[in-house]
Amino acid sequence: MQKGNIGVTTENIFPVIKKFLYSDHEIFLRELVSNAVDATQKLKTFASMGEFKEELGDLTVRIALDKETITVSDKGIGMTAEEIDKYINQIAFSGANDFLEKYKNDANAIIGHFGLGFYSAFMVAKKVEIVTKSYKEGAQAVKWTCDGSPEFTIENVDKAERGTDIILYVDDDCKEFLEESRISGLLTKYCRFLPVPIAFGKKKEWKDGKQVETSEDNVINDVNPLWKRTPSELKDEDYKEFYRKLYPMSDEPLFWIHLNVDYPFHLTGVLYFPKIKNNIELTKNKIQLYCNQVYVTDSVDGIVPDFLTLLHGVLDSPDIPLNVSRSYLQSDSNVKKISTYITKKVSDRLNDIFKKDRKQFEEKWDDLKIFMDYGMLTQDDFYQRAKDFALFTDTDGEKFTYGEYKTLIKDNQTDKEGNLIYLYANNKEEQYSYINAAKNKGYSVLLMDGQLDIAVVSMLEQKFEKCRFTRVDSDIIDNLIVKEEKKIDVLEATKQSALTEIFKSQLPKIDKVEFNVMTAAMGEAGDPLLLTQSEYMRRMKEMANIQAGMSFYGEMPDMFNLMLNTDHSLIKEVISDEESQCAEALFPILAEITEVEAQRSSIKDSQKGKKEEDIPQAEKDTLSDLDKRLDNLNGQKNKVFADYAANNQIIRQLIDLALLQNGMLKGEALTNFVKRSLKLIK
Repeated sequence: MQKGNIGVTTENIFPVIKKFLYSDHEIFLRELVSNAVDATQKLKTFASMGEFKEELGDLTVRIALDKETITVSDKGIGMTAEEIDKYINQIAFSGANDFLEKYKNDANAIIGHFGLGFYSAFMVAKKVEIVTKSYKEGAQAVKWTCDGSPEFTIENVDKAERGTDIILYVDDDCKEFLEESRISGLLTKYCRFLPVPIAFGKKKEWKDGKQVETSEDNVINDVNPLWKRTPSELKDEDYKEFYRKLYPMSDEPLFWIHLNVDYPFHLTGVLYFPKIKNNIELTKNKIQLYCNQVYVTDSVDGIVPDFLTLLHGVLDSPDIPLNVSRSYLQSDSNVKKISTYITKKVSDRLNDIFKKDRKQFEEKWDDLKIFMDYGMLTQDDFYQRAKDFALFTDTDGEKFTYGEYKTLIKDNQTDKEGNLIYLYANNKEEQYSYINAAKNKGYSVLLMDGQLDIAVVSMLEQKFEKCRFTRVDSDIIDNLIVKEEKKIDVLEATKQSALTEIFKSQLPKIDKVEFNVMTAAMGEAGDPLLLTQSEYMRRMKEMANIQAGMSFYGEMPDMFNLMLNTDHSLIKEVISDEESQCAEALFPILAEITEVEAQRSSIKDSQKGKKEEDIPQAEKDTLSDLDKRLDNLNGQKNKVFADYAANNQIIRQLIDLALLQNGMLKGEALTNFVKRSLKLIK
């Protein structure tokens, strides 16, 4: 028997491994099984080269449990005593102690530097045995034992077959790994696509009301997964079946891309376009990263652009740099190349589908849209590729490329400044009347109701030349696309003032909502009232909901314009009725206002050219009194308008109709509207 110390003079290696990899301690099984597969693959290589001439036999890697141990067995190349001494005992290298001291808080870096995933066994084991026999002719089987200290023993043993058994005596605080379900779950997670059969116990079947073992090995992996196969030998159903295997509860995918590249890096895989739900975050982290068919992680940030993390599927590359825990990506130029390549392949695939089967592409556009929007917003090189097959959808459901839509609207929707105006709605039902008014003008209206459309609109205004996106309910129809000088509202000032005050007095008080009453000549066939919202302020508030740093806008009130159509018969009727109903009450107030304004004007005229200090205080006091008196008189005048309006059911009804049309009439106000409507009908 040989005894000795592992070739690291410090005794810190095992406590460091145990303590600092504890949060990731389940990887021990992946590392040991991967090593067993590597040993098996090497034997197959030696056989193919003629260096091993015996029968390969059954190469299955087996995992077995008993009350205290986990055993990982292979029939690969095995090791001699000298090889154990070289590969297991001699961890020593130049500067080993300095390295351990430097990285004592980062066991991943330590194990990665050693390149020995075997030592992850000590994360869960109080003692580890290696029983191994080399494939070399006449080799002596040996047993290596270590109890988690630098001390080890090596002794000769009897072992009939070549290969290696790693026996872990599980520590008391890691007994969970002696449970069949726990090991089964880890094997499925990490080893389900390894290239050598992995068996964990025997298959079970129901017999006489209970599960019993059969004689058939329970092989948990697919040694030739779909992404390693040639696309020409695969059918659509093969891809769908593989998707169901990866994501059992998911809807059928829209499309898929089979990746296979050898230069300048190695990469294989299959990426699927899922039916993306509205919540982006919930659909991320569904791409599984493998290294030579060994599962690494489903967090692929850095390998694929952020927007492509919405895809599902598998990537497999030996060229992505990993430490031995295979869980943390390191910085490398290959990663950027892979990211760029995947972006190109995804855009090429979408463009290919668009060109070959546009009908199918359009049918699936609603599911693709959020993915496309996210990509164009976050990755300019994807926008440059995607802009030729990204689609607009109008309110009739028709779909157009950006170029097609520009051609469609340029003749009729260019304003007097030469800007192309893209009209859009974000709710076809709620904005129906505004959409209808635009269509009656011969305009086309886009439906922009996606989760990211407010950001897409702003992006496209930057990308397109001389254009503006305007929501169809942001102004009266004649102001949406101004093609000539506006028609001036000829309503005289006194009537305009009276009309705006009458309607303003009856507007409801709504939290965080402000109304501005305006008049405009909108034609006899136009609506009597129209409620519009400033495009700029509304868009800033919407952007505040999705973009950090814009919360200021989110706190500002919603600002609406109540447009009164002075051409409409009902508004004309209100003007006429107000004049007859309010004339008597207004006469003395207006007369006094005229008198006060004349006095103010006279004093102001006398002060022209004088410095502030040259104006007598008495004159200043008189002017202040006149201002207060004028404010009071205007208050009296507005009260007359308010009293009149409060008793005019038509005014209240018109306002409520405008609010109702915009989803702003609720609760008691809605009940009162219904009651008033019934009275007006009678």
